[in-house]
Amino acid sequence: MRWDDLFADLEAQAQALLVAERDAEVAELTRLETSRLELASRLRPALGAAVRTRCLGGMVLAGRLSAIGTGWLLLDEDAGREAFVATAAVVSIAGLGRLSAPGSALDARLGIGRALRGLARDRSVLRACLIDSTVVDGTLDRVGSDFVEFAVHAAGEPRRREEVREVLVLPIAALAVLRRDN
Repeated sequence: MRWDDLFADLEAQAQALLVAERDAEVAELTRLETSRLELASRLRPALGAAVRTRCLGGMVLAGRLSAIGTGWLLLDEDAGREAFVATAAVVSIAGLGRLSAPGSALDARLGIGRALRGLARDRSVLRACLIDSTVVDGTLDRVGSDFVEFAVHAAGEPRRREEVREVLVLPIAALAVLRRDN
């Protein structure tokens, strides 16, 4: 009888050790999987939700998260205004749930350069807020691989050659937010 108790105890200890090892392995795999997530994966489940974003330069934006891509997000703010936010300028985002969702190959192709080229093609009048808190109004003229050319002119007015005060070359890394009124 004593032998049976000893073997049962040893078997229970071995089983407990296996369970502990498996739990540790699952925890490590979970941490590894989380380490591979990108910001867009954290944002994707929050599409349509109200979020609050703090950017470099102290700018705080609130609105409904309406689109995301690699390196950018789009917020629908109140009064029909949209804010295109470079995620490199984001300091924090509040209002996200706990879920994450992996992206697709299409998401990877919707990078910040492609989105900026779309804004340039649209010829919308924009308010550019830079990471150093500088604010300028104008139109995106051209988009390079790591810079934009921004024609500075009066807010709310379409771009006309005679109204352009100057053309700024801005590194994309200097962009925090581009706002557009609908």
